[in-house]
Amino acid sequence: MSVTRRRLLAGTAAVGAGIAVTGDVEQLFAGSAAAAPAGRHDGYGPLVPDPDGLLDLPRGFRYTVLSREGEPLRSGEGPVPSHCDGMSAFPGRGRAWLVRNHENRPDAEHRVPPVEGVTYDPAGLGGCTALEVDHAGRVRTERVAIAGTAVNCAGGPTPWHTWLTCEETEDEAGTGNYTKDHGFIFEVDPYRQDRTVPEPLTAMGRFQHEAIAVDPCDGTVYETEDAFEKPFGLFYRFLPKNPRGGFGSLRAGGRLEALHVPDVPDLSVVQEPGTVFRDVEWKEVPDPLAKQTAIRFQDFGPGGVTHAQKLEGCYWGGDRVYFVSSFAKTADGSRADHFGQVWSYEPRNRRLTLVIVFGPGTDVQKPGESPDNICLAPQGGLMVCEDGGGAQYVFGVSRRRTVYAMARNRQNIGTEDEPEWGEFAGVTFSPDGRTMFVNVYTPGTTFAVTGPWR
Repeated sequence: MSVTRRRLLAGTAAVGAGIAVTGDVEQLFAGSAAAAPAGRHDGYGPLVPDPDGLLDLPRGFRYTVLSREGEPLRSGEGPVPSHCDGMSAFPGRGRAWLVRNHENRPDAEHRVPPVEGVTYDPAGLGGCTALEVDHAGRVRTERVAIAGTAVNCAGGPTPWHTWLTCEETEDEAGTGNYTKDHGFIFEVDPYRQDRTVPEPLTAMGRFQHEAIAVDPCDGTVYETEDAFEKPFGLFYRFLPKNPRGGFGSLRAGGRLEALHVPDVPDLSVVQEPGTVFRDVEWKEVPDPLAKQTAIRFQDFGPGGVTHAQKLEGCYWGGDRVYFVSSFAKTADGSRADHFGQVWSYEPRNRRLTLVIVFGPGTDVQKPGESPDNICLAPQGGLMVCEDGGGAQYVFGVSRRRTVYAMARNRQNIGTEDEPEWGEFAGVTFSPDGRTMFVNVYTPGTTFAVTGPWR
């Protein structure tokens, strides 16, 4: 292990947020569209209270509510489902196509309607919906993209413009009313409902999936696991038999492997941004379908594999994959505490790096301030959906390591005496970079945000 030290505590424009970041933030933008020279300003100023009580934004920005749970889908297939979560935007002719996850468990108020031809398990209440949004921000179509899945948390786009939706559960057939096993990845076509096949990509593993990212050079799919109990989740890679990709190519199968960092059983013990591990190892998963034992409990041989709590967002940038550990708590069983980490893995030289660390540096039990969904902003910056208690924000992180508030959810789902706000999820940008799309988990709401992006 070699260690380099580039540590700088960021200032904050998010008053009262108490969030900070240390590490080489600049690396997050290398080799991406966000790598343009940094401007003279960080952030967009203070948030302006929304008179309608939905979404606070900086001056000059405006939002449009594209969709809200319980309202009719424009297709007439049923109501907009609950629990809007991971999401991505895909290009179209003068428009954007959104695919949106619904993290529905058996107690969800509004299920994803079980449409014939795209339903996996009729007892599964989760799935995805697809929205077609024109250049003026108007929703042209809205329909079910896949149904009958369960706890669809995040996922990720492929280079061939499909969405891989991930089930964050390990429930088997016979659990509750489920008629089929769950815990899989499914491929969804954003443009045409009849091209989506409601069958799992079983070779990619059955576990508590969170997100994925695809290496556009060789088709390798990287996967995060958000396991709720110790031993915590793993970071995986899937080596497809058909590395050229294309719609349906992942059905040809492949090999699933888990990350092993020698002498590091838990990533939480690494606390110094800039820490580099060279020549990390990958171990083949003995039983990807977890027929007898959940993958993270399986025997990987001497040294085992490396675990981490709350493995969440995952994306490809430049020549490497980035993934997030939202937090770690020794009280939950982690080896050490932290308020959020972003890691990078460079497959060409097998190098793993702790890029940045989030947090105020004190009182790790304080709620909030943990990164969840993340994306690179086309204008040059990082957008982070907060996952925690208290007020809920979308934060921006500039290339100068300044953290600023981009949006605040004002929809109180608690009481006047004990307010509560649903978390943000699924932040993404339109292909032309002019619109930020983001979900509020509860009440399920999808916003389009426009304004003076720079």
